[in-house]
Amino acid sequence: MEPSTSASADIPNVPYPAIVKQAAAYIDGVLTDATSTSFSDKVMVTVTQNGRLAQWIHVPLDASNPSATDEHLPSAATDDSLLPMTHLTPKTLLGGSNQERETIGQLYAAQIASIIATKNPQDKRTVLVGLGLNKSVVNREEFYNTMDLVRQCL
Repeated sequence: MEPSTSASADIPNVPYPAIVKQAAAYIDGVLTDATSTSFSDKVMVTVTQNGRLAQWIHVPLDASNPSATDEHLPSAATDDSLLPMTHLTPKTLLGGSNQERETIGQLYAAQIASIIATKNPQDKRTVLVGLGLNKSVVNREEFYNTMDLVRQCL
């Protein structure tokens, strides 16, 4: 019996074992660890403080309905380039014990997915984000510092 050849051409050829990158920094005085693991069909990113993971969110990168492939890519010439891409739809899988924590988690996940999609627009994998943040309300500087930390491990 021959091996199956039904693998999609959209799935990148990622070496085994999976590529893992890590970065750490103090954000608002709290040691924050970011880790990315690249699988052939998913990119898993975790952001933890004090070693905890309390929320899991997934974001498919394959846009189901943008009218043109270039329309959903951010333009570097506008202030909107710092916003998450509008076609990304984060979905909480676990955690998000209250509306505030779920909303901030989905914002983080959409922004992380936007960073990945901007870095490689052909990437159509699903992004799985694990968060373990100490607080559910963050200021702008904490958010930007966390996204910079994530960029270091992507």
